[in-house]
Amino acid sequence: MTDLLAALLLGILEGLTEFLPVSSTGHLLIAQHWLGQRSDFFNIVIQAGAILATTLVFRRRIWELATGWRDAETRDYALKLATAFLVTAFVGLPVRLAGWELPETVTPIAWALILGGVWMLVAEHFAEKRGDVATITWKVAVLVGLAQVVAGVFPGTSRSAAAIFMAMLAGTSRRSSAAEFVFLVGIPTMFAASGYAFLELVKDNALGSENWGEVALAFAAATATGFVVVKWLLGFIKAHRFTGFAIYRIVLGALLLLLMPVGS
Repeated sequence: MTDLLAALLLGILEGLTEFLPVSSTGHLLIAQHWLGQRSDFFNIVIQAGAILATTLVFRRRIWELATGWRDAETRDYALKLATAFLVTAFVGLPVRLAGWELPETVTPIAWALILGGVWMLVAEHFAEKRGDVATITWKVAVLVGLAQVVAGVFPGTSRSAAAIFMAMLAGTSRRSSAAEFVFLVGIPTMFAASGYAFLELVKDNALGSENWGEVALAFAAATATGFVVVKWLLGFIKAHRFTGFAIYRIVLGALLLLLMPVGS
């Protein structure tokens, strides 16, 4: 397999898994085991492609939030998004600086996949008992922010899964409403995280010699694939549960523990 094809496949995989509740980190770990290890810069760029895809999907909603401050409901929603982001930033940055993060190796990622799958099943079960609640409360906003921090500490957790199911447990039982809020708050969160990681690489002179053709191809693949996946998921969850994703996580985590070398 050529390096160009490997880069294309990694970009597609990032776009497929970044916003599905299945952990992009776990899937990239598996893929790079066979397709070759990539630089931190490459991984940051393809993640940025996935974030751009979400921004494009929600471009009308973002414009509405940016220009609709005179409307009380719109202003309230925007302030809750800002609150969730600020909670993630002010709690997550000290955690990052303190180095509180598990390594991106098989064992912690596999267990995060399994436990996350169980968490999804439990959260959806209790959320459905509340009925169809679409409201985003201030409690939901704060807990979504904290859930994003937890996902950053435990690779394999999946930021989208942790935040969506925290929102559902905290009161927003309608899957589509919880997902929209999480995807929207994820845009500034992930752009900030990617930007911070990039600055760390610049500071450490760790950018290295990149093949810009491969990087550009992977970025475009992640953007295009992510756009399709987010559009599909928003339609899917209106009428379907997350059960299939939860079972997939549990099975994948078990296979990782059984088949991949410890520490890889």
